[in-house]
Amino acid sequence: MQGVDNALLQAEVVDPATVVPILPTGEDERTGLSERTRKRLLDLGIRELFAVQTAFIPFIVHQNFGSSPLCETSSYPRDVCVSAPTGSGKTLAYVLPVIEVLSSRIVTRLRALVVLPTRDLVTQVKETFEAVGKGRGLKIGTATGQHSFSHEQAQLVEDVSNSMRGGSSKVDILICTPGRLMDHLNGTPNFTLQHLRFLVIDEADRLLAQSFQDWLVQVLAACGPQRRSSDKLPTTSPLHDSNLLPICDSLSPALLQTYVDYHTDVDEFKETSCQKLLFSATLTQDPGRLASLDLRNPKYFIVQSRAEGEDRSEPLHVISERFTMPATLTEHVVICDPSVKPLILLHLIYNLSIRSALVFTKSSESTSRLVRLVGFFEDASTDRERVVICAYSSDLPTGERKRILEKFKAQEIHILVCSDLISRGADISHISHVISYDAPVDMRKYVHRVGRTARAGRTGDAWTLVEEQEARYFKGMLREHSHLERVKRVKIPQKETEGLSTAYQIALQKLKEVYAR
Repeated sequence: MQGVDNALLQAEVVDPATVVPILPTGEDERTGLSERTRKRLLDLGIRELFAVQTAFIPFIVHQNFGSSPLCETSSYPRDVCVSAPTGSGKTLAYVLPVIEVLSSRIVTRLRALVVLPTRDLVTQVKETFEAVGKGRGLKIGTATGQHSFSHEQAQLVEDVSNSMRGGSSKVDILICTPGRLMDHLNGTPNFTLQHLRFLVIDEADRLLAQSFQDWLVQVLAACGPQRRSSDKLPTTSPLHDSNLLPICDSLSPALLQTYVDYHTDVDEFKETSCQKLLFSATLTQDPGRLASLDLRNPKYFIVQSRAEGEDRSEPLHVISERFTMPATLTEHVVICDPSVKPLILLHLIYNLSIRSALVFTKSSESTSRLVRLVGFFEDASTDRERVVICAYSSDLPTGERKRILEKFKAQEIHILVCSDLISRGADISHISHVISYDAPVDMRKYVHRVGRTARAGRTGDAWTLVEEQEARYFKGMLREHSHLERVKRVKIPQKETEGLSTAYQIALQKLKEVYAR
């Protein structure tokens, strides 16, 4: 426990079963959302908030509506860390308050920065922002490296030919990967984080573990003060007159622009009001990594069930990393000899008729080889129902990955075989099964893989195929995290796979010939 943040010891534990219905009209203190936002959610088919949203959204909205988003406050908002199961609604949890708070802005400035580990997640989160924020006038941009650097510059800033005081942002919200963010921070004139109100770090444990040109240090420096708030403002500053601050909402756009421009000049004398929001299904509790964030009076929300009989009024005392799975998830493990592992997969696909599934392998090469094997099996077994199976890996161009993902979402592809590229954050509602063909090497990977199903209250099944020599390690990993009893061991008798054996042997021979050539 040495070095652990005291705020983590006092984390607010939220019951995963908590839901709050969304009321269409009137005031709604329970959600903290305006009537306009609630109507938009209902139009999108969202009828209730899930556990993480019921706790997080009111906390953020109430903190930020003490004054105008453009005005400095004497009491700065607290930073927030959220640990919640995959599929529990973390993306919507931060999209809603950011839209709610920034909708009152008049001047376009970069006020919300969302950092994600992959391009695919950036696209997904942008779609959520656009859907929820429709009609609000907020400008949303992305930076992932998918387009040329000059193209992105033209989308993000007004003028790159010379530096302008306070920058010249074309977007209110930027969703990006850390590497591309660093490119713009260091190489795009008029790109600035000095007006940032929200810094959202999604999949925080993964991003904090990777350096990306020390992106976190540079981002915190770019949106932080050069002097502490205890330093005095220049005596000539009109901001010295505290009576001006409460009326900033009533200023005309021209006067407000003057206020904002002056505010830019004196930013170096004021403490940043940027609020850091961290999200992950496996949020690290490593004191060193949390300390690197320079969190301001942090508030922790942890979505997980309390032990039976535990007093819910007590703070969370257990500091060891605990992972919460969706209550609607059913988990299975099949321990098998390596030589029959492909046959077990074919049994799941053809005998158990598993569809709408993700199959995880350990590498892009394994993904390609497995898809070929299934193709050869179908060629040798023409009397079976055809299954559309496709590889999805980092070896594919971005456009091709997007096309495959769209076909899978439209259920034109039945099974997607992939590496861990897609295991974090991807939200595809119809996934009913997740199969780990190659067992995950650590608990985090396991959590993120199985979290692709049983999302948003739906049911789902997870299957892990464990080779006999891996069984002891895998069971030890689950036992260490008090999860072994949740995973049901399944034995598949040889007689259940006999009908597949002939076509399987033919497929193996064809695969051997292909790789021999």
